[in-house]
Amino acid sequence: MVSGEHVFAEYLSNPDDVKEEWWWKDKENDDSRETDQPPPLEGGGEMSERQQLPVSNILLQQQYPETVVLQGATGDNRVALTFDDGPDPRFTEQVLDVLNEYDVPATFFVMGARADAYPAIVTRIQEEGHIIGNHTYWHPNLVEEGEISTLEREVTQTEDKLADIIGYRTKLFRAPYGFLYNELVEKLAEMEYTVVGWSVDSLDWREGPPEEIAYNVLSNVQPGAIILMHDGAEWEGDRTNTIESLHQIIPALQAQGIEFVTVPNLLNIPYQK
Repeated sequence: MVSGEHVFAEYLSNPDDVKEEWWWKDKENDDSRETDQPPPLEGGGEMSERQQLPVSNILLQQQYPETVVLQGATGDNRVALTFDDGPDPRFTEQVLDVLNEYDVPATFFVMGARADAYPAIVTRIQEEGHIIGNHTYWHPNLVEEGEISTLEREVTQTEDKLADIIGYRTKLFRAPYGFLYNELVEKLAEMEYTVVGWSVDSLDWREGPPEEIAYNVLSNVQPGAIILMHDGAEWEGDRTNTIESLHQIIPALQAQGIEFVTVPNLLNIPYQK
């Protein structure tokens, strides 16, 4: 099988061609579609891209309160864990194991390309009671791309792929890096999506130690919080510390009587079209 590094080199030199034929097959001997590495984040790793913030999500939520959500009601002692950039065979199933250990549901915003590569992991996410949202197909920086057509193509392609796997069309969308601007939000509203942001950033994309990730969450969380974490990474990225931090975050909040719920339950919104 062709290595992930080889495919990545091909991607850099001619991304459009590789997008069309991402998974390589040995037509005589191998029916597998998977490389040894997950498809890359087209817009770049979280570490580099998240240093900028084109438009405040708080302002977008104020302008489009029926479309953009950042947190739930502060009167209920409930929070929602969310995970981006999977499914990633290196980390997602370990995250699922921890969630299962503590009987905690979560919401996963998945990339279409990775869902296509690892449908069994997507199926496991669904079967274990978690909710699945749309995180674009190739994870581009939508603001940098600057084209409504890019958003529409990325979202629709992912929606179609997810519908094939989970049997419904999700209404939940999260932008790569959280980057959007007004016209993109308006297009997403037209496409019947709820745009899900967050109120607590674990900053796990910085790959700090588990204690630091846990502190970032526990020192900022409040009832109604939507917590951003990542179960997927670029090829050189590592989410091991994210997984370890969950063993600190979940029991600490449960000891305070805080209940973990999915985003649709937290916000009392539908999750499918």
